[in-house]
Amino acid sequence: MAVKAYVTGAGGMIGSHLVEMLAKRGYEVVGSYYTPTVDLKDIDKTGVRLFELDVRNHETMKDWICNFLPDKIFHLAAQSFPVVSWNEPYYTFDVNANGTVGLLEAVKEAKKRNPGYDPMVVVISSSAIYGEALLSYDVNNLPKEDCALLPLHPYGVSKVAEDLLCFQYYRNFGIRTARVRLFNCTGPRKVGDITADFTKRAVELKKRGDNKLVVGNLTALRAIIDARDVCEALIVLSEKGAPGEAYNLCSSHIFKMTHVVECIEQIMGVKYELVTDQKLLRPADERLYAGNCDKLKSLGWEEKYQYIDTVRDMIDYWEKKLG
Repeated sequence: MAVKAYVTGAGGMIGSHLVEMLAKRGYEVVGSYYTPTVDLKDIDKTGVRLFELDVRNHETMKDWICNFLPDKIFHLAAQSFPVVSWNEPYYTFDVNANGTVGLLEAVKEAKKRNPGYDPMVVVISSSAIYGEALLSYDVNNLPKEDCALLPLHPYGVSKVAEDLLCFQYYRNFGIRTARVRLFNCTGPRKVGDITADFTKRAVELKKRGDNKLVVGNLTALRAIIDARDVCEALIVLSEKGAPGEAYNLCSSHIFKMTHVVECIEQIMGVKYELVTDQKLLRPADERLYAGNCDKLKSLGWEEKYQYIDTVRDMIDYWEKKLG
């Protein structure tokens, strides 16, 4: 029998790629979504079953887990925008913290009803849980999983709660969890980050015959990982992750944001005139945002996608999406 995999947040960028990857590897895949951020028509549904479920609906979640009994659960559903969390802290905590409690309680009930049932639950937390602590690190000393947790917004605090709930449910109830602290990530279907914004603008400029690219701060240092490498890491953790442990997930390639523009120029064959928009400049922008993921690499995971390849695939995506 095929291994049963359940993905919450399958309507998100990472979740949409994960259900496709799992199906291609022979898993029996079911994904749930609620207010999806990707066009569900973009997902290759071959071998994938999708249904709508709000993770805050605890009784429905409990019934679903107890009936389907997935072997592997990938919990990606979240309110994932820090800016939104300032205006909607109650909603952010309800989805991220209470939604995780609901899922773990559902697994707890399923284990009670079915002796021997022992799924692996891989939960995406966030590097935002480190917050202010990241300011004390540099490129030669990147934060490891023992970094202090000092989040700087309600989203980060909600992810601390999610992360520690996974530890607590493992220690108290034996639910096998892997806590994934994800740093910057992008890929096809992504919206709202620098790579997605710039690649979309580049395609729009090409259609208009224009070369003025509107930008914000390009001096910051970032490590941006491809969503498909993230999916690969999640699968590795579902197979080899130590229960209850936390794992940083980050690209090892750190670069200035000017590199984003350089990659797009190389692919598009255009030299852009950069126009700085003051509205795109943040009051506070971390000089460096990257982490140490040696712990994850020790399980045999490694990056496969170079950043320029990710950019090329995102440009292809926007050219098809924008006609």
